[in-house]
Amino acid sequence: MSSQLESLRRHTTVVADTGDFEAVRALRPTDATTNPSLILKAVQKEAYRPLLEQVVRDHRGAPLAELTDRLLVAFGRAILDIVPGRVSTEVDARLSFDTRATVERGRGLIALYEAAGIPRERVLIKTASTWEGIQAARMLQADGIRCNLTLLFSLPQAVACADAGVQLISPFVGRIYDWYKKAAGAGWVETEKAGANDPGVQSVTEIYRYYKQHGITTEIMGASFRNKGQILALAGCDLLTISPELLAELDATPGDVPACLVRQDDAGAVPARRPADEVWFRTELNANAMATEKLAEGIRLFSADAVKLDALLGAAG
Repeated sequence: MSSQLESLRRHTTVVADTGDFEAVRALRPTDATTNPSLILKAVQKEAYRPLLEQVVRDHRGAPLAELTDRLLVAFGRAILDIVPGRVSTEVDARLSFDTRATVERGRGLIALYEAAGIPRERVLIKTASTWEGIQAARMLQADGIRCNLTLLFSLPQAVACADAGVQLISPFVGRIYDWYKKAAGAGWVETEKAGANDPGVQSVTEIYRYYKQHGITTEIMGASFRNKGQILALAGCDLLTISPELLAELDATPGDVPACLVRQDDAGAVPARRPADEVWFRTELNANAMATEKLAEGIRLFSADAVKLDALLGAAG
């Protein structure tokens, strides 16, 4: 009998969510995603320390922002030597509310990849799903730079991303689960919120149905998983980006994984499609306490790790 991981691959493109390219090599995903926290975690391992030191040595005296981007691209290039598909590389989270700066950093990252012989089609530039990040992605997409919109917690964010014509979105699952579990406190019953009843799974399912019903071609990649059950409940999603630990658990477990997300023809099951203007986006996002709080928290956490990465690069110089 095949493993759950092999079975999952029949319905969904499997993506590794890590900066550890040796883990990528072992688990054989199609694509890989990185973010500042994952790169920070990787460079603190002895095996990857030489990569950081080489970037600093080869570009001594360069501004920290340039060193950071060169380090991200160094990891991305190593990953692309292993996976057949794409790698996602994230723009500094501290720019999440600056459209112009996000566009400039995204273009700069692509220029570094192309200078190394990597075609832009193999790279996704990640930006936060703020209004400013989405508009930056609109501009990058117009340049032929494909984007992955991250820190996405709600349908209004997904609607705005579709309106901007982005290549891919990464709706989060685990962080939504975390929020509702914390809010429920002692009233949370794990068995009642598993599988299709998990609030994070329900959020991705809602976005999936909206996109498929309206013929939106933006790819949907479920992200941020806390347990294997969340992954299995989203089998059939376009892509799923999964930590090495959960990938290994799926690989070690025999069994068949049925597709849970499938296209449906019931037009009444989803809202009508609408354009996403700024006032509507901010109003709808503000009305969703979970999405508002998790978006802000995610930006703070990624920004804090970007500061730590700056410190490591500065110390290595």
